[in-house]
Amino acid sequence: MATLTPLAHSNCVTVKIGSALLVDQESGHINQNWLADLGQDIAALKQAGKDVIIVSSGAIALGRQRLGFKKSKLTLAEKQASAAAGQSVLTRAYEDVLAPFGIVTAQALLTLNDTEDRRRWINARETLTTLISVGAIPIINENDTVATDEIRYGDNDRLAARVAQMVGADCLVLLSDVDGLYDKNPTLHEDATHIPQISSLTPEIMKMGGDANQTIGVGSGGMATKLQAAKIATEAGCAVAITKGNETRPLTALMEGKLNASWFIAQTSSLAARKQWIAGSLKPQGAIIIDAGAANALANGKSLLAAGVTDIRGQFEKGDAVEIHGPAGTCLGRGLCGYSAAEAIKIKGLKSGDIEATLGYDGGTTLIHRDNMVLET
Repeated sequence: MATLTPLAHSNCVTVKIGSALLVDQESGHINQNWLADLGQDIAALKQAGKDVIIVSSGAIALGRQRLGFKKSKLTLAEKQASAAAGQSVLTRAYEDVLAPFGIVTAQALLTLNDTEDRRRWINARETLTTLISVGAIPIINENDTVATDEIRYGDNDRLAARVAQMVGADCLVLLSDVDGLYDKNPTLHEDATHIPQISSLTPEIMKMGGDANQTIGVGSGGMATKLQAAKIATEAGCAVAITKGNETRPLTALMEGKLNASWFIAQTSSLAARKQWIAGSLKPQGAIIIDAGAANALANGKSLLAAGVTDIRGQFEKGDAVEIHGPAGTCLGRGLCGYSAAEAIKIKGLKSGDIEATLGYDGGTTLIHRDNMVLET
């Protein structure tokens, strides 16, 4: 009897789909039967109560066919033009297979800056988590139409890992044309050994990835980029599977342990990784002073509301790290503030229902959400 894999126990799953799976290399059209099966898989995950995010390649491969680009190597401008022509086809394809299940899809195009610049990261995260909260499935791709070589990932493996980190996913599935990691290239060595589980991405393991695959006309990743993605994700508390996706219902087979794969074990929980980042990696830009009631609420696991704030110090923007000080001046912890200092000054001491009238817009009821907060022990 097959053993259920980490996918079965996950609450939030990011699935990355490579161009070679989605697009037929001969015709340049979408593999409709395969995508229809995948749509059933995704619907089953949703039915099981899991949040799902899709990171999909394929826009360039689809667009180049529409524009008649036949050569294997495209210039940057030709890639950008192909992405522009193919992205709408890509998004519509997912909508067509998921709409019959009552699933709403939403396109989100990201660049390297959106996942590396903290303020843009926060804005992107808020958009994605809002979509997820209402049951929609974001369909994410790199924004190849505007990204240049200097500000692009160039592969969706690492983008998928950053997205998984961004939304706090606990499982990342990289569907590809390989069934996982081998100790040497299996296409060149008949004695290559498949590695089903990796608990630590040591330098020796990373070397097994070799170089990125640049030999085919679609896709730009390879095992090297998949291992880099696994390192990003596992350090953020997300388990990772690399598996061959050209199977019938690949996600269901993977979940039930019936599909050969390499699993990379998460090094911590996603929430713990996020709090470690807040505690140790970000320099506080200001301080929020709170009253005794708010201090007690934080100690009991609550978020920080404007009503308990008595003073704001420093100049900070939305998403910056700030210290939280109690009424006696003691530093109680730190967190990411959902408002700028200028906004926080206006709403300090206010009840949640009065914030929108004061600011002229609704920025949310919490100054610092408990998931964005680390308290002193």
